[in-house]
Amino acid sequence: MATPLVTIEYEDDSAAIRHIVDIVEQKQVGCIVVGLPLSMDGSAGIQTEKVRTFVDRLCSHIGVPVELRDERLTTVSAKRLLRAAGTRGGSGDDAAAAAVILQAYLDEHAGR
Repeated sequence: MATPLVTIEYEDDSAAIRHIVDIVEQKQVGCIVVGLPLSMDGSAGIQTEKVRTFVDRLCSHIGVPVELRDERLTTVSAKRLLRAAGTRGGSGDDAAAAAVILQAYLDEHAGR
């Protein structure tokens, strides 16, 4: 089961990229999975483009693949899981949603 490793407090793109590069090197990460915020109808909005621009910048600093994953309804799923576990969400909702995205990716790629 995927669990959050660390939450990076966003300052700006450059600082976030430095943090991610450090984690990739320290943990010998083989792939990065990034949630893509699509609208409920599947269309791309302003946040979608911001994420894609960030991922393009990130890719120029790392040598591992980056996978974009639809993140629609992951916060809802994460809140349900937290509630079922008897845990209150709050600031942990984003980390739990990221774990849901990663677990879905791992489940899809199991046995490959």
